[in-house]
Amino acid sequence: MNHPAPAAVLWDMDGTLVDTEPYWMAAETPLVESYGGSWSHEQALQLVGLGLDQSARILQDAGVRMNEGAIIDHLTETVMGDLRTTGVPFRPGARELLSELRAAGVKTGLVTMSLRRMATHVVELIDFDAFDVIVAGDDATRPKPHPDPYLQACELLDVAPEDVVAIEDSPNGLRSAIAARTTSVGVPLMVSLAGVGAHVLWPSLEGRGLADLAEVHAARRAREVRA
Repeated sequence: MNHPAPAAVLWDMDGTLVDTEPYWMAAETPLVESYGGSWSHEQALQLVGLGLDQSARILQDAGVRMNEGAIIDHLTETVMGDLRTTGVPFRPGARELLSELRAAGVKTGLVTMSLRRMATHVVELIDFDAFDVIVAGDDATRPKPHPDPYLQACELLDVAPEDVVAIEDSPNGLRSAIAARTTSVGVPLMVSLAGVGAHVLWPSLEGRGLADLAEVHAARRAREVRA
C-alpha cells in the first residue's frame, strides 16, 4: 500500500545525518587533558545529544578553566577544521534518503544543538541543496530535550508537527521530537535508544527510503485514530 508522504522530514545532525560524534570526542579529550584532567569514553557519551552550553558546564566540572562560550567556540572550531579536511562523513543511507526526499519535493529541515555556523558549514559541504530550514542550538528558545527546536522548525516550514517525521540518534533528541508530537524515527549510534519512546527504531538508514518513512508515519497516525 502506498502511503502519503509526510509534510516534512526533520533531521538531527551530529550522529544522525553525519557521523561527527567521534570528532567532538576527539576535541574534548585534549581540551580536558590540557588542564590536567582526564576524559573517558563514558564521560564523552554523557554529552551525546546535549546542548553545547550543558556540555560546556560538564567540561568545566572536569577541570576546564574556560567560560562556557570559549569552550563552545573551541570545540566548534576544532570540529569544523576536521570537517574541512575530511568532508561530510554521512551515516550509512543518510545521503541517499535525504537526496530522495529532495527529489520528491518533501520539505526538509536540520534541527541540531550545534551552533548555526557549524550547521551551515556542514550543509555547505553537501553537494546538493539539502535543507529548506536550519534550527541550530543558538536559534532554539530552549534546547533538546524540550520540544522547542522541532516546533520552531515546523513553524518555519509552515507544517503541523503531527504531519512531520523526525530522525534522531540520541535520547535527548528523541525526547524533543516526541514532545513536539512528531513521528519519531530513532537510529542509534553511540548510545541505546531502547525505552525512550521512538515510534520506530532502525539500526541504520541504509536501504531506507521515503516509502519507509511514509509507512511509519501512517502507522503512527492510524494508532492515534484508533486510540
